Amino acid sequence: MVVRDLPVGRTTHHRIGPALEPLSFGLVYPILANPPAWTIAFTLENADHFARPGGVQMKSLIAAALSIAASFASAQAQQQPAPPATAAPATPDLGARVEIEPAALALVKAMSEKLAAAKTMSFTAVTTYESPDRTGEPLAYFTRSQVILQRPDKLRVITPGDGPRTEFYYDGKTAQAYEPAVNLVAVAEAPETIDAMLRAAFEKAAIYFPFTDVIVSDPLKMITENLRIAFVVGKSIVVGDVPTDIVVLVGPFVHVQLWIGSDDKLPRLARAIFIGDPSHYRHTVALSDWKLDQPVAADAFTSAALAGARKVEFVPPAVPITGAAPKK
Repeated sequence: MVVRDLPVGRTTHHRIGPALEPLSFGLVYPILANPPAWTIAFTLENADHFARPGGVQMKSLIAAALSIAASFASAQAQQQPAPPATAAPATPDLGARVEIEPAALALVKAMSEKLAAAKTMSFTAVTTYESPDRTGEPLAYFTRSQVILQRPDKLRVITPGDGPRTEFYYDGKTAQAYEPAVNLVAVAEAPETIDAMLRAAFEKAAIYFPFTDVIVSDPLKMITENLRIAFVVGKSIVVGDVPTDIVVLVGPFVHVQLWIGSDDKLPRLARAIFIGDPSHYRHTVALSDWKLDQPVAADAFTSAALAGARKVEFVPPAVPITGAAPKK
């Protein structure tokens, strides 16, 4: 769960940059509409629908990769026209130093091992994004995702709001993204593992969940590959209503403050700021309602409603949606 270290210019669609590179904190990676030129773009202008006739565009919503983001119609009205794209500045210079405190790495390692060992897990992720309003000051937007996972090949993500409800199902063979309000479902054959499916979903349809680093098979590898600085801040008894240890993790492009349960070793909150973003907008994911290694119903990774939905194709954001039904 680290934030992807990718400097990306303005775009009118979701854009995560080249592949899923660590340091990731997939939890808080994407940024909502109208960002400064140096950021990851997650535009409100195109957030009006998750599914449309002829194709489904899934919003990438940490490190980032597959979020089914909600629409914000009211926010659209406040967005000013995007200025012409500008070149992204050079990589921020953090110097040659690598300062990784063993105590900070030990906390991250314990968290990662706890997540990787779980055969099943469920949790709720509430993601907060900041994006400028018409005055240039930040507004906060929220999404909530209810997640159930069974390793190595099953995942369900229900996102009830804000915005239209969206549902994502993966059963080891097929990935399906469903929007009940318009009764549309995008269906695609999927690889045999969650890790491979997440990458395929990103590459095919720019789908990314803000908690990707929590659910991959090796969280520690994803978090530490580009880690440059790590240190312990202290403790909290407020976040998640449990004792937590606070660490800071820094990569070439992102600064992440992470709260890890002192007793249960589970991630409770991640807060990211992108280095070089002049606005210093904050992007946060709060994780709660954790359940590990609990029985999961056999039918948890599908829905009876899918059978009656109109099937459409997955469409990446760069592909125009024409309104035509996919060819059979």
